[in-house]
Amino acid sequence: MIPLALPLAAVALLAQTRTATVLSTGDGDTLRVREGSRTLNVRLACIDAPETSQAPQGASARAQLQALAPLGSAVELRIKATDRYGRAVAELTRGGRNLNQALVASGAAFVYWQYIQGCVRQTYSRLETEARLKGLGVWGVSGGVQRPWEYRSRQRKPSSSSSAPSGRRYTCKQIGSYAQAQVLLRQGHRYLDGDGEACESLKG
Repeated sequence: MIPLALPLAAVALLAQTRTATVLSTGDGDTLRVREGSRTLNVRLACIDAPETSQAPQGASARAQLQALAPLGSAVELRIKATDRYGRAVAELTRGGRNLNQALVASGAAFVYWQYIQGCVRQTYSRLETEARLKGLGVWGVSGGVQRPWEYRSRQRKPSSSSSAPSGRRYTCKQIGSYAQAQVLLRQGHRYLDGDGEACESLKG
């Protein structure tokens, strides 16, 4: 979730709240929306949900986001940045409810302290503490749940870092398919791994 440098005109747009329609849910902290005539991939700001491969918490987080922002529903985006994968990093609200905070409050997601800038730190801290004390979601798992940022880091470490097994390197554009990108990742093309998954930009 590393922001990119943006032109001044774009910076002004980031401060605006925009209304969009939910098209699909990627996992517990990503979704795709339509704003006017364009489609946006959105990464929820200041939180980090378990990856889909972190069973069963990843699936639970995704289901929770789907319940909060059903397909076809209207949501408001407060865009704060654009990350290195081209996704809009935003806080979402629906019916006046902050969905990022709701995910933390239910224990479906952790506060992403490394990227808390732009969010109300005290509110997120209080909601996470309350969820932890009540043993909600990830806080009720015996032995605890590995933080998703640590999980992704460990997924990237094994074997020869960014080297390709066949010597050939691919770009996401060349692959053209999200499913095929995951196959290549499992075959050892770890340089495709952006955020626990390969070529998230191809996700439908």
